Amino acid sequence: QVQLVESGGGLVQAGDSLRLSCAASGRTFSSYAMAWFRQAPGKEREFVAAISARGGTTYYADSVKGRFTISRDNDKITVYLQMNSLKPEDTAAYYCAAVSRSFIVPATMMRANEYPYWGQGTQVTVSS
Repeated sequence: QVQLVESGGGLVQAGDSLRLSCAASGRTFSSYAMAWFRQAPGKEREFVAAISARGGTTYYADSVKGRFTISRDNDKITVYLQMNSLKPEDTAAYYCAAVSRSFIVPATMMRANEYPYWGQGTQVTVSS
């Protein structure tokens, strides 16, 4: 089992950058694929990015491709989401998620119900 705690959210202006962090507990972090999802008020939770257990494979939603970068440091048991060129439509609560799986398969890793472990979320607000 793994516990997740997100941090790094805040209020920024359009075009700014933020880096979210997700600190995990547990000795088997390096065997978990990780992902970021987001949820805006009144909308369903949507996939943002995923990374394989060893960090060799990443996958992004089309809406953030080229602007966001997911990475992980297994020594620090932390996964990151670097968000550049932020837009008002990126405003949402951002959630970190984990699943005990080494590889990511895009068709399934975009589904929130694939992930049994979730953090509490961190709010990102982008003003225009």
